[in-house]
Amino acid sequence: MSTDGSNIGPGTPAKPTRSSNWFVDLIRTWGPPIAAVLFIRTFIFEPFRIPSGSMVPTLQIGDFVAVTKFSYGIWLPFVHKEVVDLGDPSRGDVIVFRYPKDEAQNYIKRVVAIPGDTIEVRNNQIILNGQVQGWELAEDAYSFVNSECRASVQRRNIETFDGVPHDVLVGLRPGPLANKPVREIPAGHVFVMGDNRDNSQDSRDWGLVRFDQIKGKAHVVVLSLDMCNGLPTPRGDRFFKGID
Repeated sequence: MSTDGSNIGPGTPAKPTRSSNWFVDLIRTWGPPIAAVLFIRTFIFEPFRIPSGSMVPTLQIGDFVAVTKFSYGIWLPFVHKEVVDLGDPSRGDVIVFRYPKDEAQNYIKRVVAIPGDTIEVRNNQIILNGQVQGWELAEDAYSFVNSECRASVQRRNIETFDGVPHDVLVGLRPGPLANKPVREIPAGHVFVMGDNRDNSQDSRDWGLVRFDQIKGKAHVVVLSLDMCNGLPTPRGDRFFKGID
């Protein structure tokens, strides 16, 4: 038997081959970019697709929006505990949040009342702290196309909410949520509504959103696809459109 150490005797472990290290190579190659993507989605921004028409005309069905996750603070994932406070939601912010009735679902709506506010909804118009918000007819025959690609006629109004204008839709006849009595918003909660007032289930129906349920603020439409033409059709005029 050779005594120079070149032979492998019984019980001597074999040297690892390149093929046996494929998993380690895979982790080294893809681990850092995957970790970076997870970090960005958890703490910086995340894309969301708009599946319904509750925010038309501000957001169209098939829009993909970028949501900043750090708009109001830095939260630990899964336990939903805030570790850095960066402020509270403001009236008019468009936010993504975990649906209070089923937190596995994400919803997107507009903040219309913050802690300490009183809000009343009268014929779809907001009365905030006793002040009627601006409301002006812009178009009386807006064609709203729902998620089933069915069109209906709505009225488009310009609502000047907290001094900032944005478009809203209302039906030709007020829906069941068009009128709601005065209520005060408690600490740590916001009252949200869809801009498509008669085609939105929101705080008028299922109640308030807690701060810890908010995932972030929507800032821009990065991509938009019309799904009602057989094949997804890009809406180029909506790419990188800011969200007011």
